[in-house]
Amino acid sequence: MNFKLQAPFIPTGDQPEAIAQLVQGVRDKKSHQVLLGATGTGKTFTIASLIQELQMPALIMAHNKTLAAQLYAEFKSFFPENAVEYFVSYYDYYQPEAYVPRRDLFIEKETDINEEIERLRLAATTSLMSRKDVIIVASVSCIYGLGNPEEYTRGAITLTVGELTRRNALIRRLVDGQYQRNDLELRPGRFRVRGDTL
Repeated sequence: MNFKLQAPFIPTGDQPEAIAQLVQGVRDKKSHQVLLGATGTGKTFTIASLIQELQMPALIMAHNKTLAAQLYAEFKSFFPENAVEYFVSYYDYYQPEAYVPRRDLFIEKETDINEEIERLRLAATTSLMSRKDVIIVASVSCIYGLGNPEEYTRGAITLTVGELTRRNALIRRLVDGQYQRNDLELRPGRFRVRGDTL
């Protein structure tokens, strides 16, 4: 699917020239380009127009989660028919392990993972593996590796509507993939079986 920009306005002012220069810079394989502009000057729309013109996947990086969330919402509204995904650190809280020599004290690592953000990260990874029309809006945490894409694909369980699958074989694949069977509480990383329903 192609990128299809949907906006109630068209490029105005300096935007058409900026878009043309950025497009040409990408086509000329320039390694560095800068889009300048004050808050409210339409930089996000300019980049959306650039994506529309080039028809290329994009990684939009922000310096923090707040800006990434704002950009994600804007790009999602500009490209409702395309895969606009959000990829930020899934930690709500992170305390790295530490050692305090003066007190001979070792402090364990402590984390609190946000399950919704983890779901959004997985959706972003899935889109990258399965689509061409992808825009990833990320914070700098995206520079940390997810691992080998081939292992990610190998670990995926793909089910198709109408496909017949042996229940016990699917259960075995889920367990092999580190999912836990829990017939009482359904949450990420768990599955349940009730009669013929998995």
